[in-house]
Amino acid sequence: MISTRLTVHAAEPGPVIDRHIFGHFAEHLGRCIYDGLWVGEDSKVPNVRGWRSDLVAALKQIRIPNLRWPGGCYADDYHWRDGIGPREKRPRRVNAHWGGVVESNAVGTHEFLDLCEQLGCEPYLAGNVGSGTPRELREWVEYCNADAGMLAEERAANGRREPWKVRLWGIGNENWGCGGNMTPEQYAAELRRFSTYTRDFPGAPLLRVGCGANADDFRWTDVVMRDGAKNTFGHALMQGLSLHYYTLPGTWAKKHPATPFDESGWKSVMALGWKMDAIIRGHRAVMDRYDPAGNVGMVVDEWGAWYEVEPGTNPGFLYQQQTVRDAVLAALTLNIFINHCERVRIANLAQTVNVLQAVALTEEGGGRLVLTPTFDVFGLYLPHYDARRLPVHSDAALRQHDGLSYPVVSATASLAADGSVTVTLCNTDGTAPAAIALTLAGRAASLRAAKVIVAPELTACNTFDRPRTIDTRNLDGVQVKNGEVALTLPPGSVASLHFA
Repeated sequence: MISTRLTVHAAEPGPVIDRHIFGHFAEHLGRCIYDGLWVGEDSKVPNVRGWRSDLVAALKQIRIPNLRWPGGCYADDYHWRDGIGPREKRPRRVNAHWGGVVESNAVGTHEFLDLCEQLGCEPYLAGNVGSGTPRELREWVEYCNADAGMLAEERAANGRREPWKVRLWGIGNENWGCGGNMTPEQYAAELRRFSTYTRDFPGAPLLRVGCGANADDFRWTDVVMRDGAKNTFGHALMQGLSLHYYTLPGTWAKKHPATPFDESGWKSVMALGWKMDAIIRGHRAVMDRYDPAGNVGMVVDEWGAWYEVEPGTNPGFLYQQQTVRDAVLAALTLNIFINHCERVRIANLAQTVNVLQAVALTEEGGGRLVLTPTFDVFGLYLPHYDARRLPVHSDAALRQHDGLSYPVVSATASLAADGSVTVTLCNTDGTAPAAIALTLAGRAASLRAAKVIVAPELTACNTFDRPRTIDTRNLDGVQVKNGEVALTLPPGSVASLHFA
């Protein structure tokens, strides 16, 4: 049994936890868009204007705040004009990044922004810097956001009179790699050029996200913050800087499978997942030097587990299963974002459906839908949306694996506008339960609900035949006495406690 004491300082609310930390990502990759989110208007699968209704309902259940599109690597090979106008006239192109399949461009700007309206979320559009031009990106912004003019008239002719007023725009993607293999100096120059032409329109101010680093490449952040954040007159050229980090056990050439795994495989994901904390600390330190006021937000717009694809599936489609190990990884990562929410303003799980650490999987050909353990984590974290972070003191021990460390228990807490307090925590030990002694300092502990995500065994998965093998249930045995809360977390589990 692991013993951990936590103190939540409930009378000391801190910064707001931006709901955009809990964002998602949908790339033209594998079966994420086609045969995932999009089934088409003529499909037998219930849909609204082509978007799969049961999946839209599930995403609305976890109130996704934003959705990033069209990539990913695909973004810097995408030309937005391919995806407007009559579908039967749109060009068919090869998706050279992901599987070499033919892209029909059936899903373009109008379709994607319709999905965001159905979801009630903000669109986050990734612009093409690698193979595009400043004019192309500038005209896409005008097409989406202008009230009048030639492009607004073209938009109206294509079926949309009112502008969408899209706020979130990425100025390229992974330009250190698939987006052009640029040096940071090269990209900083491109950022200055593209951002200059990515203009605000009346009632539609932009939040421009510069392409940030791959994992712990702190030099990239240094150069882009130094050379690309402002123009000659000191005016901001970006309001956010991205960061990409994947938890990838094994090597790029030989990744570990999602399941099965042994104890070492469990620990590897926990240790690599917690590395996100050190990576964010390093980039925060660089950003703080150039931007002590915190005007430029950190945008972790690709994160999650990356395993070997499931046997028998297209290796370019990145389809993988999930276990409770991934639920714990998701909680561990979201806790890191919350603990750094002064700087981390937006984040996007990769990806929404059928790709990498998805919240849902669908059968090929438009069959059944199953929700993953990661979906349940986002459900537990809903009370943190736009709440104020509370300090948490923990004496949790650190575990070591392959030269990396990680806490045996990770916890965060927040104070909502209605005065309620939510504590989320996870047990990163896959074999031993954790006895938690929790104190709410500065207020009475009136427990309203206690929930836990747990699996019958660590390698179990939700499948189309057994969709709720891993689910959220009541956490039994929680005791509240004299202002202290005592509970036991099962091995490899995620929990939330809600106090009135």
